[in-house]
Amino acid sequence: MPKSVAVSIACACLLGCGVAAEGGQQSAKTPATAGDRATARAAAAAHPDYVIGAEDVLTVVFWKDKEMSGDFVVRPDGKISLPLLRDVDAAGSTPEELRTRLVQAATKYLEDPDATVVVKEIHSRNIFITGNVAKPGTYPLTTGMKVLQCIALAGGVLEYADTKNIVVIRNENGRQQYHKFNYNDVIKQKRTEQNVDLKPGDTIVVP
Repeated sequence: MPKSVAVSIACACLLGCGVAAEGGQQSAKTPATAGDRATARAAAAAHPDYVIGAEDVLTVVFWKDKEMSGDFVVRPDGKISLPLLRDVDAAGSTPEELRTRLVQAATKYLEDPDATVVVKEIHSRNIFITGNVAKPGTYPLTTGMKVLQCIALAGGVLEYADTKNIVVIRNENGRQQYHKFNYNDVIKQKRTEQNVDLKPGDTIVVP
């Protein structure tokens, strides 16, 4: 079986969620486009368990009051400011939890309020991938995303990538930690513990 086919099949089996490496190893670099990032952000925002963070942009719609509706940026202190409701805690909540909180607060001012909360833009949970991948750049972190999934999202490794010495750089307690990732092992279902869950701010370096 050709190497590229074997790699593609292995990735598809491991991911199990519809994210597959695009043709195994790629031969040309293409920076992540706005469309790529928008698609990934939409997938993250649509996840019901997404946790809102600072700098995220939220669209809030009150069906009976346009003045209270609009786009709101989550401040560094984790709050958003709405007309009448003033400061409301947003960070650390899912969109549904925030919606419930807003409806409860709005009962003082509106009769039978009904609101919708949508995460329009994600800025609080980003990961970074650089080096020999097809689409290096910044991607939003979705729940449960692992190293191999991020590599697939970035279009796969390039032909001459050193796939045995990929590194995940992570800041923990103010210090940088380095986690080795052997792509060749993981796609062969060996030492799969290397395929760790990613955290906000992680950087994957593909030499």
